[in-house]
Amino acid sequence: MEKLTDKLLNKSKEAFIMAIEIYNKPTIHYRVEGFSFFICNAWELMLKAHTIKKFGEGKIYYSDNPSRTISLEKCISMIFTNNKSPLRLNLEKIIELRNTSTHFITEEYEMIYIPLFQSCVFNFIEKMQEFHNVDMTEIIPQNFITLAVSMKSLDEAEIRAKYPEEIANKMISTNTILSEMVSENNSGFAIRIDHHHFITKDKSKATSFVHINKDAEAGVKIVKELKDPNDTHKFTQKKCVKEIKSRLNKMNIDLNTNSDVNSDFNKYHFDLFTKYFGLKSNSKYCYVHKIGSCPTYSYSIQAIDFIVNEIKKNPQNIIEDLKKHIKK
Repeated sequence: MEKLTDKLLNKSKEAFIMAIEIYNKPTIHYRVEGFSFFICNAWELMLKAHTIKKFGEGKIYYSDNPSRTISLEKCISMIFTNNKSPLRLNLEKIIELRNTSTHFITEEYEMIYIPLFQSCVFNFIEKMQEFHNVDMTEIIPQNFITLAVSMKSLDEAEIRAKYPEEIANKMISTNTILSEMVSENNSGFAIRIDHHHFITKDKSKATSFVHINKDAEAGVKIVKELKDPNDTHKFTQKKCVKEIKSRLNKMNIDLNTNSDVNSDFNKYHFDLFTKYFGLKSNSKYCYVHKIGSCPTYSYSIQAIDFIVNEIKKNPQNIIEDLKKHIKK
């Protein structure tokens, strides 16, 4: 007979798949509401299975009403006891969205919540692996777990012109609150989505084309803007190493070197990548802080992505290959 935990996990997997499929189908306009409902359901079923394993089956029922199982909110408070945890904050905000969706949801909510949704997907995959040793990427291919992103940004004036005051105020207030929380928390709360535009004369390097016109709505104009490296390049070498090591562990990728089989990624390995690929001289990946005679360096999330992708191509030989090429 199938155990209760197995039944819960099977339903959790289905709810997760439903959430992804609903959000990524271009013909569905009920994306935000549908995703928030099914992803919450997936988390609730998965956490109840974990609660049974950790505390016993009796803990998923209310003590004063044994026929009723506890809510998702109760599961979260039992399992994630730190109420400041980015993962817990992420889930609580999505639960708020699910609970108010009949009153305030509009298509623009997608622009506000997509960073939280994407983080929620990654968090679920991580905890499914940690709590139940289930690899969701074997059920949904890795390339399908990235949610479709709206390229449009939220325009406050447009929102106020389009919706009644109550809905407009709610939407703008929510966007302000979540934007502040995104800046205060790590990727466990939200995956930031930034669009970068660059000018190039080589058309073969372009993915889209615009014309420069300071007046036309369809064109663009050149804006000179100072970028804060604290936002764009906020990772120290130590933080880069920690994040890369964490990602490799999640993907079960081991580095193999002649001197140390299955070695963890470390500062020495990081230096090999920066030297061979010239990351310190590429402003996309590295920012040089020139204070006094000794410069210091900080790195972007793109630098971390780049190194992880290079390791994924050849984890068994990449370190030794870099060593050999640098010695030449």
